Amino acid sequence: MPPTLASLVQHSALKLTVRAGEDRLETPVRWAHVSELADPVPYMEGGELLLVTAMTLDAEDREAMRRYVRRLVGAGVVGLGFAVGVYYEDIPEALVEAAREEGLPLLEVPRRTPFLAISKAVSAAIAADQYRAVTAGFEAQRELTRAALTEGPGAVVARLAAHIDGWAALYDTSGAVVAAAPDWAARRAARLTADVERLRERAAPASAVVGGTEDDDRVELQSLGTGRRVRGALAVGTGAPLGTAERYAVHSAVALLTLATEQSRSLQAAEQRLGAAVLRMLLSGQPDHARAVAGDLYGGLLDAPFRLLIAETAGDPDTGAGDRPAALSAFAESVESAAGRAGETFLAVPDGTEGRTVLLAVDGGAVAAACLAAFGDKDADEAEVYVGLSAPTGPTATAGAYKQAEQALSVARRRGRALVEHEELAAGSIVPLLGDDAVRAFADGMLRALHEHDATGRGDLVASLRAWLSRHGQWDAAAADLGVHRHTLRYRMRRVEEILGRSLDDPDVRMELWLALKATGEPQRPG
Repeated sequence: MPPTLASLVQHSALKLTVRAGEDRLETPVRWAHVSELADPVPYMEGGELLLVTAMTLDAEDREAMRRYVRRLVGAGVVGLGFAVGVYYEDIPEALVEAAREEGLPLLEVPRRTPFLAISKAVSAAIAADQYRAVTAGFEAQRELTRAALTEGPGAVVARLAAHIDGWAALYDTSGAVVAAAPDWAARRAARLTADVERLRERAAPASAVVGGTEDDDRVELQSLGTGRRVRGALAVGTGAPLGTAERYAVHSAVALLTLATEQSRSLQAAEQRLGAAVLRMLLSGQPDHARAVAGDLYGGLLDAPFRLLIAETAGDPDTGAGDRPAALSAFAESVESAAGRAGETFLAVPDGTEGRTVLLAVDGGAVAAACLAAFGDKDADEAEVYVGLSAPTGPTATAGAYKQAEQALSVARRRGRALVEHEELAAGSIVPLLGDDAVRAFADGMLRALHEHDATGRGDLVASLRAWLSRHGQWDAAAADLGVHRHTLRYRMRRVEEILGRSLDDPDVRMELWLALKATGEPQRPG
């Protein structure tokens, strides 16, 4: 601790006597300053013990002393030392009364105690306190380093909380709490998510002080990461501003956690290269080789049913619309956070195109659940990412799962949905897939000659074709729907064949015509 007025009074060599302000002697002293000015306030910074002989003061004037003491208190002076036996044999009562009224500690300094001795005592105590703080800081640094090397980031957070006599929490890139100490601090740390989000928006390194928690803790947030982008954050909560030793401990923790973050990024890059090799082998039909390369890192993932997911940013790849890297990065952070909290293995690699990632995740696991929760009910504009999800599969069918995910991704883009599962395509209708502009253009071109014929008023070939196809070529039923004789309908179908130059006996032709009619509007049966 820094020196206090009490420690100076207890200093046997100084022989100081307390004449006022006995209840405020525990106040820290930042410095001892001598000034005989009638108004020394402009030269004060606060926290000083002011030493005077009253050479220029009218110390017996009560009103003058009230004004003098009041200004000292307002300037943050923590105590007044008055030398007796120099100009006054005793401290004038006017000054004693003024000090008592304002609660300013007033110390009597005997003639045999020079002011220099008091200044030296304060200076020595401050130096000793700083030495203790530096020593404690280095000890904290050694302990935190051992924890980082042997136990990991969670242990660093726990040791830090003990050193600062408060609590500490570590946040990942998504702003989620990944470690907190003591255990009760996790709930408090979770309430700072919005503050962590604001910190992440600033270039690293960044810091912020947050107040107003339920226990009036003072919380400091420190960003983690060496690049411009914040890779995580550290929060420390204490009942008072951090001292020198505590500050050393926090700075050491930030450095160690940043190093761990950067090492993790390097490791992730290596894992990504290995994952890309595993994925290429799976897609090329070499599951045994893929298992051998995957080893312990990805082997568990290949032993269980997994989903293949393709994520692509919603921005237009040709025009560059949308913040493609940022959107995909946010998606990757949410996946990493979910996997980290669940201790789950996943494989994610770029798909060769900017703004596109392929991911393998355990079927029914935390990563797949996080994707479904984050994107399942959103449209693409909200999520900024399109996701196609395959059916559950295994290593031998990975290539088929990739095709499923691509098909689901294509449907997601066409429907403007953030996520589509392949099971939806099999269980749903093909009709919504016909909304593509290219399909509509094909349909319009195929039916244009029939529409031009009908526009002349020489028959309703389009409606007749709809009715005939909807009745699977049954003449009587289709004619009844149209309200015409079946011979009339036969004539119209021959005209359709003549105009299109294609035979309605060909099932492919009938299929194409039916899809063209569906793409240009739902068929309405007459009557």
